[in-house]
Order: sequence, then structure tokens, then C-alpha cells
Amino acid sequence: MNTDIENLFKDKVIGHPAGLFVLFFTEMWERFSFYGMRILLVLFLTAPLIGDNPGWEWPREHALALIGTYASLLYLTPIVGGWVADKITGYKWAVVIGCFIMMLGHASMVFETQFTLYLGLALLVIGTGFFKPNVTSMISEMYKGKESKKDGAYTIFYMGVNAGAFFGMMLCGYLAENIGWSWGFGLAGIFMFLGMLQFWLAKDLFGSIGEKPSKVYEVELAQNINEVSPTEQNSSEEKLNPFTGLDKILIILSALGGVLYLFNDPMSKVGDINILDFKIGSMDGSNVTILTALVLFLYLVISRISRYTKIIRDKIIAVAIFGIFTVFFFAAFEQSLGSMTIFARDYTGRTLAGSSAMIFKIIDLILTVGPLAIITWVLYLLFKKTYSKIPFSNIILGLAFVTLWGIVIWKVNREFSADATEVGASWFGILNSFFIITLAPLFSKWWESKYNPSAAMKYGLGLILLGLGFGVLVIGTMGIEQGAKTASVSMFFLIFAYLFHTMGELCISPVGLSYLSKLVPGRMIGFMFGIWYLAIAIGQKAAGTMGGMIDKITEEHSLSTFFLIFTLVPIAVGLISIVLNPLLKKLMHGVK
Repeated sequence: MNTDIENLFKDKVIGHPAGLFVLFFTEMWERFSFYGMRILLVLFLTAPLIGDNPGWEWPREHALALIGTYASLLYLTPIVGGWVADKITGYKWAVVIGCFIMMLGHASMVFETQFTLYLGLALLVIGTGFFKPNVTSMISEMYKGKESKKDGAYTIFYMGVNAGAFFGMMLCGYLAENIGWSWGFGLAGIFMFLGMLQFWLAKDLFGSIGEKPSKVYEVELAQNINEVSPTEQNSSEEKLNPFTGLDKILIILSALGGVLYLFNDPMSKVGDINILDFKIGSMDGSNVTILTALVLFLYLVISRISRYTKIIRDKIIAVAIFGIFTVFFFAAFEQSLGSMTIFARDYTGRTLAGSSAMIFKIIDLILTVGPLAIITWVLYLLFKKTYSKIPFSNIILGLAFVTLWGIVIWKVNREFSADATEVGASWFGILNSFFIITLAPLFSKWWESKYNPSAAMKYGLGLILLGLGFGVLVIGTMGIEQGAKTASVSMFFLIFAYLFHTMGELCISPVGLSYLSKLVPGRMIGFMFGIWYLAIAIGQKAAGTMGGMIDKITEEHSLSTFFLIFTLVPIAVGLISIVLNPLLKKLMHGVK
């Protein structure tokens, strides 16, 4: 394995192995397809049945409930996909399998029938489970023994994530809103297919890295993440707390209860089939199931934590508190997928003419061509280093970029030929990725300086910034009448909201998993990562449920009241995090 790692490091691109950039582009195309489809879904489901580009005219409540269920499942299947790769397939084949299943999912959605829509979403959930945990695991395995370069590697990889999201939302959204929904869904599938081929044809470049399941994966992962010696990993504290048979049964039962509850959601399920058609007293089957699953899960967590020594217990409790804050964060942040997208379409003035239209066209041109040119340059550097080793992979990658450039040129020409411009509702989704790319270096410098805040302060700041973003929307919607279904609010309110939300995300998203890896003992790493993804899944589902209340709250009160809820709750939770800073520092026992 060490020989394969050394071979990878012989061919460097921007100081890193060429293999990192194969994974970079694989992730970029996967995120292109994922975010490209995701931004369309709520627009397609809620679009009118009659018009130039008809949708399904679902009630917003139902559409957002489905989005919440889909998004939450995306954070649960990687727990299973990571286990399958570790025990059976290896990371490399898990990535290929995930890409193939996701490609079928995108292809299914092109047909725009209820059956193919649900089939497509199911395939995307399954495929993501295989892909998401294992492409990052390959990077971790590539950099064994070279941990000092790992932070830089993940930074580069994260840029691929955001580049894919950026172009996916921009181009899939543009085609879907201006040509037809199937074109947007189809484009997502095409680039998923090209991403799969590019990775599969380059797999030999990695040698045995990611090829075979590792029997000591848990121990190695714990050592890599926590940077502790094998002696420390095998301490008596760890040996006293193995997973018992009861622990495993409780994990299965609580997970099964949660999945059944999600599938039985009356707002997002297929048809009227009730798989939990029973009552206990006045409580229906769905509520009985989720409450039972919650009780079993809490007993599992409390019983496991109680078996550790006090210091380890304290650290795990700190992680659990951060997990609760994470639920609140994502419940509000993921309104970008639902209610904020609806706000962009129905309540934002997006029609521009004259000089305003020209200014937007120029800005859009710079935003599109600039990043694409930079990434194309990276492709050129990769080609120079690997043209003889993985020629067919490079040909596929080149074909993907030629296609991408062709769509971009067509889009730019079409926009500049038009007298007036209507900014697509999906266009606003790219702002998050754009602000991450531009602001991430500044926040990284801040975290490395002597002014680096504690974990609780970062969480507090992130939640407050998130709330302030919604506060901007509260101000922008004050003039909208109660119960109004449309309006024409300046798009600057939405732009500034995304700016504040992105700054909040940069305070929280990179922090959570980092502190989890530092605080949790080796035997609990996999389990706690699962809990962390569960917290995000709960936040995602809550985001869909709460976002679905937009019509009810707007009719009974106002749109400003709807956004005011998302202003006050995150700010309140953020202040709680700041107040708890001394306690959390104590629970973390010096971990920074």
C-alpha cells in the first residue's frame, strides 16, 4: 500500500497527486448532477399545470415534505454504504456502483411520471449512500503517512464539490426553466454518466488503494483522525465498552423505526398506502413508531456513554450538544432548497431590462466563464501528467468539458441576444457556492489566527449569522400583503440573505465533524459519525416540514412572519451556544 501511495505522489499537480484530481473531477460531476437536479425538484413539483413549461402543481406543503424526506434519507444511507464498502466492495468499486445507480436515477426522472420520479429519487438515495462516504475515504487512504498535506487535499477537494454544485445549479436550472424540465434532469444524468466513466477508466492509477476491504479500518481511521498511538487506542477505557448484542439490536430497531416513519409521511409518500395503520390510544401509528425509535435510541446512547470514564463521557456529551445545535442550523439553512427557492420564483422581481439587464448579463458571464476557465486549466495540468497512464479517462474528461463549454457558450449567446432578461429562480442557488469559494480562504485564515474562536462561539456566531440572513428577508417582505401568492421584492434582499447564510455555514459545517473526530474515542468514531449524519437528517426533514408551512403562515399572518420565525429561533439558539461556552469548554477537557 505504501508503494502505491508513493507512486501516486510521483505525478503531482499543484503539489498534490494526480489521483486527487481524478477524485476532484469525479466529485465535481457527481455534485453537478446532484445539485442540478435538487434545485429543480421543488420548482418542477410546484409549477402550474398549464403554461409554457408546465409542472405538477403540487401544494407547496406536499412538495417541501417530499424534499425533506429525500434530503434526510441522503444523510442516512451513507452509514450503510460506508459499511458495505469497508466489509465487501472496497472504496473504489463502491464509488463506481454509486455513480451507476445515481445515473439510473437521473435517467428515470427524465420521463416526468410519478412512478419514475419516486424511482429516480430512491435510486439517488441508494447511489449517494455508496458514493458519498467512499470517495472521501479514498483520499484519506491516499494520504496515510502524509497527514501534513491532508488539509490542503481536502481544501482542493471541497473546491470540486462547490464547482460542481455551482455549474449544476446554473446550467441544469437554466435548461429546465427555459427549455423544459426533462432537459435539466437529463443534463444531470449525462454528466453523472461521464463522471462514472472518467473514474472507472482511471481506477488503475490508484493501484490497490481502495481496492480491498481493510479488516483494521476502524482502528486505522481512529488513529488517523485522532492522531493517537495504537497503545492509546487499546487502552482499558476502550476495552471496557465493546458493542454488545443489545446495542446492535437497538441500533437496528431505532433505525428501522426512523425509516418507516419517513416513508409513511402522508405528505410525501406515494399514493394513500399507510404502512403504519394502527393506533395506541389517541396516538397514530406513525407517532408511536417514531417515539418508540427515539426512546430506544436515547437508551442506546445513554447506556453506551455511561460505560466510559468521566472525561470521555464529558467529551461525548459535548458532541451531543453540538449535534442538537446542528439540527437547528440545518432546519433553517436548508430553507434554501425549499421556501427560499419558492420565494425566488414567486416573490422576487427577476425581470430586468435596459442597463440593469446588461449589468446582470456581464456579471453572469464573469461568474460562469471565470471559474470554468480556472478548472479547465487544472484539467490541462492533469492531462500533462497522466496522458500516457490514463488516456481514455482523460478523453472522457475532455469530452465532458467540451460539452460543458458548448452549453455555456450557447447560454451566454442566448442571453446577450435577448432584449430583456428574466433571472431564473434556480440561479440564486449558485450564490451559496460562489460565496463559499470567495469567503472560505478568509475564514480559514481566521481559524488559523490567534483570534480563532472556541467551538461553542463558532456555533453561536454561525447560527446568529443564519438568523440575520432571514432577518434581511423579513425586512424585504414587510410590504407584502397577508395571504399574497406573488410579489416583486428586490433580488438584493435574497442575495444578501445568501451571503449571511454562507458565512454562517462556514462557521459551522467545517467545524462539526472536525470536533467530533477530536473528541470521540476510537471505538465510538463510526457510531458517532452515524449520529452526526442522523442529526443532519433530522434537520433536513424539519426544514421540509417547516418550509411547507409557508402558505399557512402567510395566509394567517404574513410572509414576514414566516421568515421572522427563522430569524428568531437560530439567533436564540446561537445565543444559548455562546452562553454555554464555559460549560462546553469544560466538557471538552482542553480539546481545541
